[in-house]
Amino acid sequence: MPRGLFITLEGLDGSGKTTQIKRLGAWMARRGLAVIETRQPGGTAAGERIREILLDSRSGTLAPLTEVALAFAARAQAIVEVIEPALAAGKMVLCDRFTDSTEAYQGGGRELGSAIVLELHRLICGDLQPDLTLLLLPGFEASLARARRRNDRMEQATGTNEGRFEQEQDAFYRRVWQKYREIAAREPERVVLIEGDLGIDEVHEQIVEAVSERLVLAG
Repeated sequence: MPRGLFITLEGLDGSGKTTQIKRLGAWMARRGLAVIETRQPGGTAAGERIREILLDSRSGTLAPLTEVALAFAARAQAIVEVIEPALAAGKMVLCDRFTDSTEAYQGGGRELGSAIVLELHRLICGDLQPDLTLLLLPGFEASLARARRRNDRMEQATGTNEGRFEQEQDAFYRRVWQKYREIAAREPERVVLIEGDLGIDEVHEQIVEAVSERLVLAG
């Protein structure tokens, strides 16, 4: 059986990843492709517990290396439990964030640098690379404002607060933003950059175009 495709969506919170991954999953399913959607951190029982620690504002201040260690712990479990079995079964795996997020947020935002993140990825994740990464970078200010509003609504509706990172200053997010752009420039064959304040349908169209090309190459 042919191996499935591993597709990740990346970007700042508020960039529209969640909406687009659902639309992409539905588009692929309509074409008869077996698709699973997952997220990082999370995607497994252990990963979701780690997600709570990492993202909950009640966790307070975590050391940057603690954040990296927790992110890779969740990722390692997801690879073994979800991602690799699905790919081996020929399924399309759509993942909301992967190691690019750790490189951007901890390597860039926390100023740990890329080298430690990439080495841990090699050691812990077996250097598993997405076949395609869709990097959504709408306008910086609008993206961050949407993320903060979304977390406020989530807390009011569910009592769940995932806004620990949204409490950071804008300078932190500027570093994350810049690191994402560095990743895209470094790996243009893997990373498709979709930038600007585009509408939901416009972003979806660009995603479908990129995924269609990759499906043709894989087929």
